[in-house]
Amino acid sequence: MRTKEFLKFFQKLVPIDLLYLLQNIHSNLLFRWILLKGSEPITFSKKSAIVFSPHQDDETFGCGGMIALKREHGIPVTVAFLTDGQSSHGPDSQIKEKIIQIRKQEAVEALEILGVETSKIHFLEKPDGSLQDLQKEQREQTIQQLAELIKSYQPEEVYVPHKKDCHKDHEATYELVKEAIAQVGIEVELLQYPIWLFWRAPLFIMLKVQDIAAAYRLSIESVQDKKTRRSLLLFSA
Repeated sequence: MRTKEFLKFFQKLVPIDLLYLLQNIHSNLLFRWILLKGSEPITFSKKSAIVFSPHQDDETFGCGGMIALKREHGIPVTVAFLTDGQSSHGPDSQIKEKIIQIRKQEAVEALEILGVETSKIHFLEKPDGSLQDLQKEQREQTIQQLAELIKSYQPEEVYVPHKKDCHKDHEATYELVKEAIAQVGIEVELLQYPIWLFWRAPLFIMLKVQDIAAAYRLSIESVQDKKTRRSLLLFSA
């Protein structure tokens, strides 16, 4: 049973307010356990990086501190957004085009706070929510676009959402990027960042120990203010 199907089933049995409370408790416990017990500290890496983000905000919530740290040290960081973010404010088609342009501009302005140049920001503009359901031709085209970015920038590190991040665009991004790396045929370190993993993965039912066994933590205290400013820009929009 998939995560979405399980949650729908679980919601029928548990009142929504209680479900949110249980999810909140679970996510906090899981996060604290990984942070304090289930992860290893790593030293700051001076390797160049490319961050693949399904939507315009995932890159900040997932690894904004890392981006800011690398840019403060003059290390190249590229960010690529796979979807256009059109579904972030509901299904009203009359405002979708406006939302797409607003989110794109917000992403550029916010990444400037983290130190990423506009020339290093790319938008693939796939329809929000479609990545897992791309037709064969569209899928191959997307993989080719990702491969071209990887080949062009030759990053030493590639950041993607966790392979079980409990969101279809996030999980699809992991798979698409992995295929693109294989197509390019270069040696690169693939690093996964969680967004929904702690919140939506219900009581370890959808997770295996090996899914979160190799967890690492990096102190971003010196650039926390930049990540906070970036997040506030997102929320104020």
